[in-house]
Amino acid sequence: MPRKAHVIDLPALGALDRAAGSLGRQLAQTLREAIRRGELRPGEALPSTRMLAQSLALARGTVVEAFEQLVAEGFLEARPGAGTRVAAAIEARGKATPAPRKAARKSAPAPLPTPAAAFARVAQQFSALPHVPFAISVPLGATVPGEAWRRLGNRLRARGLGAPAGYGDPQGALPLRQAIADYVRRSRSVRCEAQQVIVTSGTQQGLYLCCQVLLGAGERAWVENPAYSGITSILQHDAGKAAVRVPVDEEGLDVAAGMRLAPDARAAFVTPSHQYPLGMPMSMARRDALLEWARAAGAWIVEDDYDSELRYAGHPFPSLQGLDPQRVVYLGTFSKVLYPSLRLGYLIAPPELVPAFTGARVLMDRSPPGADQHVLAAFMEEGHLDRHIRRVRGVYAEHRRQLMHTLTRLLAPELAWLQPSDQGMHLLLWLNAGLDDVEVARNAAAAGVAVRAVSPMFADGSARPGLVLGFGGFSGEQMEKAARKLAQVIASSAGLTRKSPLPGRRQK
Repeated sequence: MPRKAHVIDLPALGALDRAAGSLGRQLAQTLREAIRRGELRPGEALPSTRMLAQSLALARGTVVEAFEQLVAEGFLEARPGAGTRVAAAIEARGKATPAPRKAARKSAPAPLPTPAAAFARVAQQFSALPHVPFAISVPLGATVPGEAWRRLGNRLRARGLGAPAGYGDPQGALPLRQAIADYVRRSRSVRCEAQQVIVTSGTQQGLYLCCQVLLGAGERAWVENPAYSGITSILQHDAGKAAVRVPVDEEGLDVAAGMRLAPDARAAFVTPSHQYPLGMPMSMARRDALLEWARAAGAWIVEDDYDSELRYAGHPFPSLQGLDPQRVVYLGTFSKVLYPSLRLGYLIAPPELVPAFTGARVLMDRSPPGADQHVLAAFMEEGHLDRHIRRVRGVYAEHRRQLMHTLTRLLAPELAWLQPSDQGMHLLLWLNAGLDDVEVARNAAAAGVAVRAVSPMFADGSARPGLVLGFGGFSGEQMEKAARKLAQVIASSAGLTRKSPLPGRRQK
């Protein structure tokens, strides 16, 4: 099938003055100046004379004349079969250097909107860590989805349901929603139908949607202390809504404390399967108490089922949603078990809230991207996800064991110690109370080690220093090398503070 010619626009050409005549000379001069200013760069291709003539409404002979003049001057070069390009030699001769322009009159910078500085801090806080130990969820080696994912992607994106199409369902592709409903029923005892599933770009979007739908102006929500910064940042920057930080102990969220602090809260954001960042599950007694409070108060529970697939000992507790589907909004993600750049997660809402969540989703980004949804649906339906999780769980269990052994061997127990946990893809390393975990994380980054500080995840006045260490897809050798560097950084930081004695190890 012959190619269809398209009209090409070159903004650098500007408008030609037809009343002045000599259009060929005008075109040549305009191109010449565009090349000198660097707006057209060495090696860049120009449209064909036919297409450019059509675009500028000129005779083709006029464009040919201008091109031939610039070829003769060395600004352009023409090769048979390769078209016309800006001459590569221009750069060597210095003619592509932008011409000096008359200095623009400086004006005072416009004041930034009030929220701008706060959102800039969020961007800095959530900047991605480099893919080195101990960044979380880095798909390497045996933790990569593998050949089945590539094969399904090639097939479905080319000719199948993942091929380019129009706008999709704001709730997400039905085959994926059906696969998710079946998956969470089997693996997490979640009770739902595909109609209750809303495909998201990940847990972060799910949390944002919950804040928009469940909380009105002036209303408060319980948030764990410490907690994932993604939820605290949303509430901090959403005018009129407030987070009430509720302490966490070895049984998870302290429901009695929450009732004392804010009995009238409209929602509770919790990570009951694997509290982030501490790692413990919420006890059944606390789960029952939380559900009882929500029913009595007419409040909603947002269950972030963080890392629920990655438990290394015993059997996981069932989901909160399975205990009361009418009161719980359930969030899950594929970022951890597959790979973060996939950007697919899910929200499962009580039936009466589905239209509200769908509407809020429409206002954010209309609908999730279509192609990867269909690939993931097929990946799940054919059993590949279950096999992948089993494989990843075995890899992570071994990596976790190695890292725990290495850290225990290298670190002085009075300086750093591990928080007990039997789940997830990170370890929490507590630091001596005399150390600054933000500074330690910054120094570790300078040494080529990626960690996150824990103290910013606490409410003001309750922070403890610690580090979150992911063990992802890194080899034992990589983690051993990084652990040695981290141990040196911690020891060095402790040495700098030894002028005043460090306090003893804090007891749980």
